[in-house]
Amino acid sequence: MGSISAIHHIEFIVSNAIQSAYWYCSSFGFQKFAERNTEVSTSYALKNGTARVIITSYNCGNVYTEQLIKHGDFIKDVAFRVDFLDGVLQNLMENDIKVIQQGEMKTKEGLVRTATLLADGSDVTHTLYELGSFTGNFLPYFTPTANFELFDRIERMPAILMDHVVQNYPIGEMEAAADWYYKTMKLKRFWSVDDKVATSEFSAMTAWLLVNEDHTVQITLAEGVKGRKGKSQIEEYISFHGGSGVQHFALLVDDIISAVQLMKSRSVEFLTIPDEYYNILEERLSKTNLNVKEDLKMIRKLNILMDFDENGYLLQIFSKPLQDRPTLFIEIIQRANFKGFGAGNFKALFDAVEREQEKRGTLF
Repeated sequence: MGSISAIHHIEFIVSNAIQSAYWYCSSFGFQKFAERNTEVSTSYALKNGTARVIITSYNCGNVYTEQLIKHGDFIKDVAFRVDFLDGVLQNLMENDIKVIQQGEMKTKEGLVRTATLLADGSDVTHTLYELGSFTGNFLPYFTPTANFELFDRIERMPAILMDHVVQNYPIGEMEAAADWYYKTMKLKRFWSVDDKVATSEFSAMTAWLLVNEDHTVQITLAEGVKGRKGKSQIEEYISFHGGSGVQHFALLVDDIISAVQLMKSRSVEFLTIPDEYYNILEERLSKTNLNVKEDLKMIRKLNILMDFDENGYLLQIFSKPLQDRPTLFIEIIQRANFKGFGAGNFKALFDAVEREQEKRGTLF
């Protein structure tokens, strides 16, 4: 039986690939390292550590430009590496899951086999790559290219990897989506939060974490909750995006303080957290034997959130929306013997997001 083993890359569809590529390199420390040009599209491959991103723009008059009008700039494809594609394809056939595109790319660097699926209830696709003995530096038909010169001359951002991806669904559709991910790629429900945890005065959500067998792939599905007096961040996303899709992805770093300081110096804006959160945090920490190596004063100053248990802790921070529509942000995360996803921070996060929603006039 084949299985997915890692997130290989995520691919954006944008209106102007070169400008978007420059912005992600400038803001989050990616480096442009490969490109692909065809008659209908231009793509740039970016990397930092093991995280890979493709930024693609298309000429007018095709389905992708229609989706771009509907969604704005968006994440189109969350691609996975698979060890044995035939096993995955057999499982798809047994579960009556349609493959929308399948092919082989053979170059002097070796053979790459692919299959693309359309995620249940959305325009998001998942391309599965069996790389085998392929020796190229990324993917076939991408040619090496130089990074933007400026970013080779200034301080490099710390290395990162892709920790998880979060997808939002309209109310009532998340469970069917989770079933689809189990049938297609054997992603199992590992962790969940309900509206008793992920809640604020105005809104709430439920979320499920789906993982593969060894937790090298982590996808969170989220949906809003009916009957609240405000519009949740999930509902705001659905409204602006025009349906379900990828709301954010998390980049894992070894030193979140230095990473956030560098990102802020490059004009990345993050959500702000009130001082009361840190007063409560420090009181809670004082009652434990947890050894936090980071300076709590810097954590407070930078608006970094913390969740912990008796074994370890997690530090996380969320950017403000990265584009005109409030449909995409990035999470920066650091783990210290902690595998959770910050459930203890959901209240503070919801409050921070809702302050931004209120400014946009979309909370009610």
